[in-house]
Amino acid sequence: MTIAVTAVSGQLGGEIARKLILADTGQTIVGLARTPAKAQDLGIEVRAGDYCDPAQMLTALQGVDTLLLVSGMDAPDLRIQQHRNVIEAAKSAGVQKIVFTSIQGVEEGTAFSAVVQSNRQTEADIRNSGLDFVIGRNGIYIEPDVDYIESYKARGEIANSAGIGKCGYTTRSELAHAYAQLLTHEAQNGQTLNLYGEPISQTQLVSFLNETFGTALSYREMTPEAFIADRSAELGDFFGPIIGGIYEGIRLGIYEAPSDFEAAAGRKHQSWEAYFAALALAG
Repeated sequence: MTIAVTAVSGQLGGEIARKLILADTGQTIVGLARTPAKAQDLGIEVRAGDYCDPAQMLTALQGVDTLLLVSGMDAPDLRIQQHRNVIEAAKSAGVQKIVFTSIQGVEEGTAFSAVVQSNRQTEADIRNSGLDFVIGRNGIYIEPDVDYIESYKARGEIANSAGIGKCGYTTRSELAHAYAQLLTHEAQNGQTLNLYGEPISQTQLVSFLNETFGTALSYREMTPEAFIADRSAELGDFFGPIIGGIYEGIRLGIYEAPSDFEAAAGRKHQSWEAYFAALALAG
């Protein structure tokens, strides 16, 4: 069997490919990337596969049995057609199963909702494709909070609009393990799965960061409007509202739904105590 992973030059796609390679289950692993030269370090065949180029995608998917489709990063109104290009190419090429990396989120009423709606449309397109499928709805990556530690230290706090809401965070490594299992096993075919670890609040996150990095951060709640303005000033008018919408979703409890990670991955998600303890040892 041949498994293809899209966007292998990116962080999640690349990590999923690495997990599959390390698993060494006998399947052939092929990478797809808009710029294959950026993924040559994987040591596998990497084919040109641009979501915007249906003909190129059809060529890239020849001989592929199972496809991992990493959700695109373009604007919501563009990514629906881009994903459809991949789905149609998969059908024409004889692909039998698609695994899609979707997202959790509020489907109406926040600045992130348009992105969530676009992914829900792709989920529907995949269900209606006639192919076997698994849809994973990823939790929020915790790595950006770790990477942002110097900025948090400069401010002396974490400030956002999540309030007392809890968030089912995850890591790229944990997601990659789960997706590698979903690609190589059939038990979850036809299902839509929430993929993240134990939900934690912002005050719990602050405590973990303080213990790991020896900081004395505090948490301050902001209004959704103030947080969107703050993020837009730093990240621009496209990504700022998206980040604000994600944190509004945390406040509303969207990211506290039950997780299906253990069923997908064959084991429990890494605990946050273990994750941050490993960070402390590495640092």
